[in-house]
This record gives sequence, structure tokens and C-alpha cells, in this order.
Amino acid sequence: MNVTLVRACLRDGRGGSPTAVLDDGPLTDEQRRAVPVRAGTSHAVFLSTGPTSADAGTAEISLRFFTSEGELPGCGHGTVAALAVLADRTGTREVTVRTPAGALRGRAVRHPNGELEAWFAPGPVTLRAPRNGEHEDVLAALGLAADTPGAVIASLGRPRLLLPLPTRSALAALTPDPDRLRAACDRPALLGCYLYSAPTPDGRVAARMFAPSIGVPEDIANANSTACLAAHLAREGLPGVTADMGDALGTPATIKAVAVPGPDGPEIRVGGTAKITDEPAQDTPGTPHRPTDRTTHSTADLPPP
Repeated sequence: MNVTLVRACLRDGRGGSPTAVLDDGPLTDEQRRAVPVRAGTSHAVFLSTGPTSADAGTAEISLRFFTSEGELPGCGHGTVAALAVLADRTGTREVTVRTPAGALRGRAVRHPNGELEAWFAPGPVTLRAPRNGEHEDVLAALGLAADTPGAVIASLGRPRLLLPLPTRSALAALTPDPDRLRAACDRPALLGCYLYSAPTPDGRVAARMFAPSIGVPEDIANANSTACLAAHLAREGLPGVTADMGDALGTPATIKAVAVPGPDGPEIRVGGTAKITDEPAQDTPGTPHRPTDRTTHSTADLPPP
């Protein structure tokens, strides 16, 4: 089996979250968990292709997402990466994406500069206020006051905390304790916490996603949480959001999400640009990487079944 390395959610052609994409096969979950470690990425996406129509440019695919900690029901930047790989292989534009969390609609197009742009509709987002005692320990682990306002619990498969901060500099100054934050998120079964700066009038924010509970102390790009933010800000009249992420890790990334009017309320669409690369994934702290001079490399040294 071969791994394709994709930098998902680029910013102006740079950075992006290194993501391993490979065709699924007869692997154990232990072997799947080993792929992101071997590839030097935070996430790995396992792709199974279904019916494809060359004339209509449509396809069906199934995706599974793994970190070193285990399987996730969904992964936004992983979906962007998989759609980019499919478009690069076959030119497919319209895709039905099946994930453990449900079916999604996706789309990918190739730009003349070689970048691939991918969008998908992640499904309905549920939003609610935190319950008593649900997020105070998370705030403490982040080094924030217990009365920090604006917290929202957003769920798109799994709940996560959304929290606004007044400025980009306040966001950049955060230095959470990963072990303490993991324990604080585990107690109320939160995926992690997504913090963002006050939106500009056109919806631009800086954001950081901490998810130590799934083995990702900080995510370079998190599209699903950006979709959750777009759903939250849509209630306040903002039709879309552009989130700059990854700066604290030295790897800039940008995700865009918009709220499109629908019969049952706003429908969120989220995406970004991606590039298939031959560079080793060196941006993920604490994970080994192996150089390669091709866009793919072998996973023959995975643990045996």
C-alpha cells in the first residue's frame, strides 16, 4: 500500500496540514493507527472508492479517519485531502462521501497552478450553552479565567468547545498544559477546544484547535470546527468565516466556511485548497517522518496483524 501526502487547507499556496491519504485494505485498526506516526502526520485517511461516472464526473467514496489514538467519526481537513486525491487521480468533481458519521456531499476542482480546491457539506451542527461544570476545568487548563464569556458547545459528530478571545494576540499567547487539558476535555467527553479571535466585518478570524484527547495537542487545520463556528456566527448574521490557523506551529493554514440558506435553516459548506506534495511531513510535533522523493511511500513496515 502507498501513502499520498497532501497539504490540506493551504494559505496563499503555503503551509497546510500534512495529511496521509491511502487506499484502504485489509488492515487492522492497530495498523491504521500506525500510519500517521509512520508518515509524520497528525491524521491518516483511508479511502475506498465506489461507482464512478466519467461522463458526469461523479463518484462515491468511503472514508475512515485515524490518529495515533484511534478512529474518528469525521475529519474535515482529511475530507479535503481525500477529495483532492480523488480529483487528482480521476478528475472527479462531484462526490458522495460516506464516513462513520454519515453521508456528505463534496466537490473538488483543479486550478491551473496545480492546487486543488475542495468543499463539502459536513451536515447539521448542534449548538448549545455549556452546562454547569462542563467547561470550567477546560478554561483553567487553557490559563483563562472561569468567567471568560461566549463559550458554546458545538457538535458535528462529537462535541467540542468554541470560545472567542478578543484579539489575535490573546489567542497567540495561549500556552495550555496538554495533559491537564486532556483530562479536562475527557471528563465531559469533549473532542477538544477551538478558540478564535473576534471576527472582522468580513468574517476573518484567527483560530487554534487543541485536541490532546485524540492525540493532537494542537491541530494545524480543523475544518469541522470551523464549520461549527460558521454555524454559530450565522445565528449572529455573519454569512461566512475565514479561519487562519497553524501560525503557532509555524505552518499557516486557512479554512473557509459559508452558511447557505436552505429549507431547514442554513446549510454549512466548508473547504480549502490542497496540494499533493513530495515533501516529508515535518510539521507535526513529536511524530517521526521519513523522507521520500515521490508523492507516495510504502507502508510495508506497519505492525503485522
